[in-house]
Amino acid sequence: MRMQAAQQAINEAQKASNDDTKSSAGDKYETGRAMMQQETDRNLLQLNEANKLKVALNLVSTSGSSETAETGSLVITDNGSFYIAVSAGVLTVNNDNYFAISPASPIGLKLKGLKAGDNFTLNAKPYQVKMVI
Repeated sequence: MRMQAAQQAINEAQKASNDDTKSSAGDKYETGRAMMQQETDRNLLQLNEANKLKVALNLVSTSGSSETAETGSLVITDNGSFYIAVSAGVLTVNNDNYFAISPASPIGLKLKGLKAGDNFTLNAKPYQVKMVI
């Protein structure tokens, strides 16, 4: 979805740039083209970031399970449920919220290698791992 939106915005900016005709006010034309190029560049950056997330997600193993938290694990704690894959914010499945986190994030680093029953503290907040799937 994010990739499609960025690509559509890029296409629209390029179309607007191509359709813009140079008038007697040359500076206005050049300013408009520069603004459209900036918008295209911004959307290309977003598309590139979305592609990186897609590649990272494709590398996450979804087969099998582990008793210890690792990339691809779902970790249920007493203070939230975390899917270790990529940083994607809150995911809602069957009215339950899960935080999609990067394994390199502060909480991802804390969770790595933990198993059910383990405890950790992050930002002075205690957590207990209830289950690793």
